[in-house]
Amino acid sequence: MAYIQNGRHALRQIIKETNVQQSHDRLMQPLFYACQGIRYRKLDVILTTSIERLGKAGETVKVAPGYFRNHLMPKLLAVPNIDKFAYLIKEQRKIYQPKEEEVQVVTKNVEDKSKVYEKAAYRLLNGRLVLRRSINVEKFRARSTKDDPIELRSPVTKDEIVAEVARQLCVQIDPENLHLPTPLETFGLFDVQLRMPKSIPLPEGRYNWTLKVKIRGK
Repeated sequence: MAYIQNGRHALRQIIKETNVQQSHDRLMQPLFYACQGIRYRKLDVILTTSIERLGKAGETVKVAPGYFRNHLMPKLLAVPNIDKFAYLIKEQRKIYQPKEEEVQVVTKNVEDKSKVYEKAAYRLLNGRLVLRRSINVEKFRARSTKDDPIELRSPVTKDEIVAEVARQLCVQIDPENLHLPTPLETFGLFDVQLRMPKSIPLPEGRYNWTLKVKIRGK
């Protein structure tokens, strides 16, 4: 938008600074003078800003004289296609048009991907997921002893664990990465087994990858 605004400002300066001759035929600004006497054929104009269904800024298009005179010209949305204005628009676009940055796509090889997976696996292994859930009041009151597990109102599923892993530990996993035969239904600390690629070496003394999940009351 900067080059459009500055382009319009430059056009206004040209209009103000143009020498107006004394003759009756030229007692008007250059933009009006450029379109005089053209009624029955379309005009070639240069757009100073992008207009839907007409063209982009800097393009030369054909429009009806009335449309240019009554709409485009008063708002400085377009200028006549003459050398002076064509040069001005070209120079303004060079100065103010933002340059497109080239985006280089870097392809990761197998070794790089393995390092990313390994880093994520260690974060899951050393981290702890904490979930707060409501208890099942009826079953809580019906417990025979205080040592009986406290059941949840609704069990914790794979999808919930996957969502909380992304939120708390900032690691994206799929439900297939979790070995959870049945949902978690009670309060407590659980070691949920993880299914990671075999290419990731296990820490010394461990036989599988696990994620600690702590479920407590609200």
